[in-house]
Amino acid sequence: MEKDKIDLSIVIPLYNEEESLGELHEQITTVLGSLDTSAEIVFVDDGSSDASMKKLTELHEKDARVRVYQFRKNYGKSAALAKGFSVAKGQTLITMDADLQDDPREIPHLLAKLDEGFDLVSGWKKERKDPFIKRTTSRLFNRITCMSTNLEMHDINCGIKAYRREVTDAINVYGQLHRFLPVLAQWEGFKVSEIVVRHHPRKYGKTKFGVSRFVAGFIDLITVLFITRYTRRPLHLFGLAGLVSFIFGLGLSSWLAFERIFNDKYLSNRPMMFLGILLIIVGVQFVSIGLLGEMITESRKQQVDYAIKKTLT
Repeated sequence: MEKDKIDLSIVIPLYNEEESLGELHEQITTVLGSLDTSAEIVFVDDGSSDASMKKLTELHEKDARVRVYQFRKNYGKSAALAKGFSVAKGQTLITMDADLQDDPREIPHLLAKLDEGFDLVSGWKKERKDPFIKRTTSRLFNRITCMSTNLEMHDINCGIKAYRREVTDAINVYGQLHRFLPVLAQWEGFKVSEIVVRHHPRKYGKTKFGVSRFVAGFIDLITVLFITRYTRRPLHLFGLAGLVSFIFGLGLSSWLAFERIFNDKYLSNRPMMFLGILLIIVGVQFVSIGLLGEMITESRKQQVDYAIKKTLT
């Protein structure tokens, strides 16, 4: 079947979710039955160690719309989504988790919101059915991310989202950047929105959430802030930090030199002297890093691809 013949692709990354797959497939097929659209269901097994692949094989054999891709090992959700985006044939894509916490009945609502002119619509788990610590850390993470990126959303990392094909073609998902897909889409100039969606308690298995993922999320936030603001102008980041450090170091060293020359004060027991020298060195290094970054950006400027909304020729 040709790529442009598919209207909707549902992309589902999963890891050790064998118990929920049958029920999830049944819920999705029920929703698809109410939609007048051609569709496919793309499962990406992120190296599951349980019987998930066996269950997916059974679903594929009884439903021609089911396509399955299995990783040899666990690469992470970003890798699974990136693979799903690359193989999906639909002009519109829906992503959702495989643990039954996302409700497939929200798919028509997401599609309706897309039809209002948006390019990416994310779910907002307003009444979240998760343990207290997960709800609290998620709320904190979302608030800090929105403040840092100027994105007006409540739930950036909700698993269920709807995308136009242009969005998934334009954004590069790697590492753990799946948490920031709305941020990356907005940076590329796409219109982003959200709607309130139902959220269910986990029915099978156990959550993959842990403290390490919370910490990693904030590290990845730094990555996102850098690539969305300074990838094409690295000197603006490193140069500013370097300039501030150099000016403070130079000012401190100049004051100490004045003290030694005009007030005859010895500096051998003045730790401030070493701080001044350190700040100057750090400042020069930061500016040098920024200049190297600018050189790399300049040498690769022919490879930069910009998101085009419309062309008239």
